[in-house]
Amino acid sequence: GNVHVSIRHTKDFHFVTVNTFSPTFSKVFLINAADPFSGLAFVWEHNAPAHCIIEHHQGFLYLFTDASKDNHYLLRSPLHFSSSPRIWETVFMDDPELIIEDVDFCKTHLSLIVKQMQSYKICVVDLPLKTERVPVYLRDIKPRYLPLPKHVSQIFPGTNYDFNSPTMRFTISSLVMPDAVVDYDLSNGKWNIVQQQNMLHERTRVLYGTANSTETPNIPSGTRTVSFDAADDTTAENDNLWNDLTEFYACDYHEVSSHDGAMVPLTVVYSRAQKEDNQKPGLLHVHGAYGEMLDKRWRSELKSLLDRGWVLAYADVRGGGGKGKKWHEEGRGAKKLNSIKDYIHCAKFLVENNIVQEKKLAGWGYSAGGLVVASAINRCPHLFQAAVLKVPFLDPTHTLIHPILPLTAADYEEFGYPGDIDDFHAIREYSPYDNIPKDVLYPAVLVTSSFNTRFGVWEAAKWVARVRDNTFNDPERPVLLNLTTDIVEENRFLQTKESALEIAFLVKMMES
Repeated sequence: GNVHVSIRHTKDFHFVTVNTFSPTFSKVFLINAADPFSGLAFVWEHNAPAHCIIEHHQGFLYLFTDASKDNHYLLRSPLHFSSSPRIWETVFMDDPELIIEDVDFCKTHLSLIVKQMQSYKICVVDLPLKTERVPVYLRDIKPRYLPLPKHVSQIFPGTNYDFNSPTMRFTISSLVMPDAVVDYDLSNGKWNIVQQQNMLHERTRVLYGTANSTETPNIPSGTRTVSFDAADDTTAENDNLWNDLTEFYACDYHEVSSHDGAMVPLTVVYSRAQKEDNQKPGLLHVHGAYGEMLDKRWRSELKSLLDRGWVLAYADVRGGGGKGKKWHEEGRGAKKLNSIKDYIHCAKFLVENNIVQEKKLAGWGYSAGGLVVASAINRCPHLFQAAVLKVPFLDPTHTLIHPILPLTAADYEEFGYPGDIDDFHAIREYSPYDNIPKDVLYPAVLVTSSFNTRFGVWEAAKWVARVRDNTFNDPERPVLLNLTTDIVEENRFLQTKESALEIAFLVKMMES
């Protein structure tokens, strides 16, 4: 079968790592950078495809992987090359309340991006570790936490190439704050916003330089000096330093019980000025595939909806990465229907709890998220007033049965293989194209696709044709197809133009 090879160097440049992986195995080899002709040294293997990365630090190899477990974990092994099998030790004990999402190394520190409930944090551990015996609970070695704003939804590590520098760069994302690119000095906790869009032009405070989180004079312009916080309260003392928008917009978290009792995370954002409005339209986002995190970043193009009183909701349904690897497994293959039912229950929760006004809820899905929204509409067309489907995956039955089509080989594991009779029946049960109801009033739908998309443009075209043919025609609920010949994702102008079209469509449909 297909074998993929990934080659990189450890951050200290002592070794070159060669990762090989296929649908049935993963193996990692090392090459001594000082003696590249010494050959490949085998260091680790797993009997299934797995994400893994290896780093070297002062006589130890560290391996970060998601193999065999529900979440990522960190392994350690002394550096030696012999014929005997290498022994790997788990560094941190499993803690269901504290999930390690990512790690990064420098010469003096180990940084970890961790998730506690729905809250993200960055913690710092001194290297080498102060304990000889592992595994240990992370909390027992007293990690230091870096200050963060409220409602952080994602943290992305930067490239951080300089192994000898204690300064690391991260991108901090939030639903109520434009992305902030931040440099942290891991040795003393100082932090500096390198780049961030300023949405608050009415503020007289300058974005960079004049604000800092202490009143101490003689602090260099642009630097915020904050003490490390060893406790769990890692929120910066003054969120205005982050140019966040919590003064204007609120962010709430809910747990929604699905059809089988699974608790689905639901995040809701709304304008504080419009909180008491009882005519609130809503837009429910979803993805729910490939174990990927739902994109919960501030999007400036949606500010106009918030200011009009809209509620923006984000459903972390099964199939996505909202609750780790097991959460993904529960929403893929034959269990894909869980993703759709989770989404429907989140939609009903918004309406039944008066978070969104009845008959003013819209759905939004991108790529595989479009499959979830379209399937949900097939099952509950009365629940939605409108929907936006961006380059959606709408005909899995026919697309997956032709292996020459883009993405198909990788998608068998995610959606199933129609050549298998059990998978075929599971796919037919949720396939948006195969389950369009007849003689019902369908919501207004805007489908956008491209001739250069990874999913065939014909999927969107024939789905729109069948919806128009099967359902009642209502001029106030049009089913529209918007096609482009260019790759929208690579063109900022086309992205803006398409976003404007989507928002105008949603506003128009809710007004009608």
